[in-house]
Formats: sequence, C-alpha cells, structure tokens
Amino acid sequence: MILGDLGAEVIKVERPGGGDDTRAWGPPFVSSESVYFLSINRNKKSIAVDLKHLRGAEIIQQLAGVCDILVENFLPGKLPQMGLGYAELSRVNPRLIYCSISGYGQTGPQAQSPGYDSIASGVSGMMHITGPEDGEPVRPGVAMTDLATGLYAHGAIMAALLQRLKTGRGVHIDCNLLSSQVSCLSHIAANYLNAGKEAKRWGTAHESIVPYQVTWSTEYC
Repeated sequence: MILGDLGAEVIKVERPGGGDDTRAWGPPFVSSESVYFLSINRNKKSIAVDLKHLRGAEIIQQLAGVCDILVENFLPGKLPQMGLGYAELSRVNPRLIYCSISGYGQTGPQAQSPGYDSIASGVSGMMHITGPEDGEPVRPGVAMTDLATGLYAHGAIMAALLQRLKTGRGVHIDCNLLSSQVSCLSHIAANYLNAGKEAKRWGTAHESIVPYQVTWSTEYC
C-alpha cells in the first residue's frame, strides 16, 4: 500500500475464486466490498493466479522477470517448492528485490509456524505492557505488529533499491512479525538489560515521563 502511495505500479496476486480473505472482512461493506479490504488495497491492480498450476507458476515467473520488487507472505519453503523462491526467480531477474514476510523468519525452530498479529503481540511481550495497571494484558485496537512489520518491510525495500543502484543486483529481504515487534520494544529491553527494571502495565501513564497519563475531572454546575 505504501509503495503504491509513493507511485509504484502494484499488482496484487490473489487466489482464484474467493480472492484475498480480507474481501469478506466486515461489516461494514460498500456494495459487496469490505471497507477493510478497500482501505489497504488502494492503488493496486489485481489478478487471480493458481500458483499450484504449472501455468500459474509460469505467470509469476514472467512477472518477476519484468518487476522490480516481489513481496510474499507464504510459509517459508512453500514458494521454492513451486519454483518461485528467491534462488529461482533471481536467476530470471538478477535485479529482483524479493521481500519475504513471515511470522518467525525464514529459519529457526518456529519458521514453519503461521504468524498472526495477536500471537506475535503476546510472544514478543507487547501485550504484557499494554492495559490497565491492575488488569490483564490487552491487545491493541489495531494490528500494531502487522503494521510495524509492513513499515519495516517498506524501509528495507527502499534501502534495497538504493543498494541496487550501486551493485546492479537485487536481494532477499527476510522480515517477520516477531522480530519487528521485539524491535519496537527496544527501550523496554534496555530498561531490563541495563537497570534490571522489569516491564509492567502502566495504563495511560509512562514509567519515565510525567505528566503523560490521561487525567479525568468532573465539574458540576
């Protein structure tokens, strides 16, 4: 979405039939279209491709041959099985910037686990510091982990474009939900690592800044 806002020509690849799951996320809807889907898919074109079909894989290979950037969020290892991994597509287009977004990265013990915003929010510790002081951990009202990962991916893609100007070659970017959210908690980690201060929930207050919290006042006439 951000790349499209900046002027990139974006082609969204959806599965035949129902397409992207978020097309059905509602209410609210505008006619038959989910407002959620419309809000995050502006400035995009769309095609339906069956990646499991040989002809479908060929279409993606052809697109990769003429595009600057490919962004994918399959489980690690799935696209290489179809001949659509970075190793295969970089031979078709050595300048291709291939950005993989996953739950836990391309390698490691959790690499094959599907990634969800709420799970990464809990595992990273973000939910532990969110909510009332005397309450339970709280999930933020918007998907902050998903959003942070998208922003990190956008920054990495822009850096890769600059690097390609110097080297003439593309790169494989490995971006994941857990690492992105953990990186957003750097000052929380620093408090513990440097001062032994364990994080907790502060409601709308802040451990290190005053005034910061919401204050309530009631006036009677």
